[in-house]
Amino acid sequence: MKKLGKLEKVELRDFWADEAKDFTPWLAKEENIDELSNTIGIDIEVEATEVFVGNYRADIIGRDISNNQRVVIENQLEKSNHEHLGKIITYASGIGATTVIWICSSITDEHRQAIDWVNENTIEDIKFFAIEIELWKIGESEPAPRFNIICRPNEWVKTTKDKSISKELSVTKSLQLEYWNYLRDYFNQKTTFLSLRTPRAQHWYSIAVGKSKFNISLTVNTVHNRLGCELYMRGEKAKDNFSQLKNDKQAIENEIGVELDWQELPDGQDSRIILYRDGNINNKESWDETCEWFKKYAELFHKTFNDRIKKLK
Repeated sequence: MKKLGKLEKVELRDFWADEAKDFTPWLAKEENIDELSNTIGIDIEVEATEVFVGNYRADIIGRDISNNQRVVIENQLEKSNHEHLGKIITYASGIGATTVIWICSSITDEHRQAIDWVNENTIEDIKFFAIEIELWKIGESEPAPRFNIICRPNEWVKTTKDKSISKELSVTKSLQLEYWNYLRDYFNQKTTFLSLRTPRAQHWYSIAVGKSKFNISLTVNTVHNRLGCELYMRGEKAKDNFSQLKNDKQAIENEIGVELDWQELPDGQDSRIILYRDGNINNKESWDETCEWFKKYAELFHKTFNDRIKKLK
């Protein structure tokens, strides 16, 4: 008879003796920040660790690559306390962060209530997450981390509280969010190897590919009724990366099966490689067909670009 292993909880301090020297460098690694990103549904890119904000040092400063807004992450390998609650607010205001992530071994009831209150009483763009981290192993296996979301922003409450959002914009954002949720469910039902994150009320949906500063973006333009699947490149090396990929243009287009629009975007820092088509998400009867198109080309883009991106100089 086959036997099952028994899960055993590992003390955090047994694996990470020091928050600053051990845990923060571990979390800042791309594969680990991706795990956190997948858990909360935000594409995070690390910019720096142990960053001075006034007289204090923030553990990790990053960006939400879907909107280029600042993210601050504060780590605490013990239960939450008032000192760290004050720190995350100080860091957020000091660097202008719109997303704050507080990671602890456990979140107390009073701090859960405090974070929930902040989320319910700030505008839509400000997001606070309280996360508990655990380590588990089976037998003599290496311990594996698990992030548990204790507090997250309530998008519905925040949207209705933000009086600056016009009714027309709210209708558009609501449609975008509904469509991306439908698309994610469609992808999962049809089975896909892509890593799908929580949709947001915006005109694009990002999918990780290869390494940081690159992502596949699915876009919907409700003004011109146009859909797009693109590889988006950011940062100071974007133009050089674009040039290297364009040297392989013929092979790339042969693998994807269509001609692509190679947009260097000379007036800015970033670049993109995109495929467009007509499409109107106001027509819900077309959602299955457009989702199938997005799935086909998102997977083709990932298969075609993933290895190439990793090999860029």
